[in-house]
Amino acid sequence: MLSKAIISTARTALQQRSATTLAAGFPKVASRLPTKYGGVYTVTLIPGDGIGTEITDSVKQIFEHVNAPIEWEQYNVSGETAMGESLLIEAMESLKRNKVGLKGILFTPMDQQSHPSWNVAMRQQLDIYASVVVFKTIPGVPARHKDVDFAIIRENTEGEYSGLEHQSFPGVVESLKVSTRTKAERIARFAFDFALKNNRKKVTCVHKANIMKLGDGLFLNTFRNVAETYYKHSGIEYNDMIVDNTSMQLVARPQQFDVMVMPNLYGAIVSNIGAALVGGPGIVPGCNVGREYALFEPGCRHVAKDIMGTNRANPAAMILSATMLLRHLGLDSMANNIANSTFNVLQSGVAKTADMGGQATTSAFTDAVCKNL
Repeated sequence: MLSKAIISTARTALQQRSATTLAAGFPKVASRLPTKYGGVYTVTLIPGDGIGTEITDSVKQIFEHVNAPIEWEQYNVSGETAMGESLLIEAMESLKRNKVGLKGILFTPMDQQSHPSWNVAMRQQLDIYASVVVFKTIPGVPARHKDVDFAIIRENTEGEYSGLEHQSFPGVVESLKVSTRTKAERIARFAFDFALKNNRKKVTCVHKANIMKLGDGLFLNTFRNVAETYYKHSGIEYNDMIVDNTSMQLVARPQQFDVMVMPNLYGAIVSNIGAALVGGPGIVPGCNVGREYALFEPGCRHVAKDIMGTNRANPAAMILSATMLLRHLGLDSMANNIANSTFNVLQSGVAKTADMGGQATTSAFTDAVCKNL
């Protein structure tokens, strides 16, 4: 049922507030405000698979410590089995009610007979079209380069992730990449608006239009048209770069990038390069936003089943994603308090998890953040 809905989908600002880089200052364009009763916001929580439960428990502990006005509607959805589809639908209904959610990563099996990605399904079904991930070197975290600070804006709902595949002849598979001018324009304008709101100076369109002249050509030409029509006199520079050259340039000289906008598949690949540049997926927060809903999750979508249940995961990415959620709700002071405490723990090295060369546990890192508040 859900897979049919995905295929069907594939075929077919309110008040603005100044934001810091990690605030991911996107336009607040929800048609109505998130659900709030008696001064408390109701937020959908999907811990996810792998280390999801451990790192979302960190968020819950910190929120309880600061008495955050958040009430969780938790759904323990798992992508490990197709039996969880009914619970996923319940979680999506909860998100429709609450307008905002915090989510870990759901496992996607590679077996051809298994269910499609439920991570993708949620974004497509709810039209959460823009993925925002900020990559920034943090003092105290080992990194391959200094002074890295760029954002990736990724189109979430089409491209190679359309889910339209079939076997036309035994041993011959055709996968359709869907590109539309409407969604290309929407994500391009989002990227420029993000740059303006966060005092960024340049937007780079990443593509492969030299080979995919129609699909990526449409994305690139739409980007150029948006830049010329709406942002020519905004002070924002713009350029474009082929995705394979982008990968090399990121590794060689990442400081040249500021805001990058790209189709779905390239965003998945380039985001992982970005994470490796600044210290790994454990410190990179992210969010997914649309006109109606906002869903916050770690910027690099890893389940990390290899360390599941070992209390060794770095919860910083999930904690920082949760602070972005708080900012989205207008709770800026509380968000800044938690974010500053998290950065202090990372910088001081008092609770280095394994990914940062230490031996601290997830619990120890969380306790250190609470202690610093």
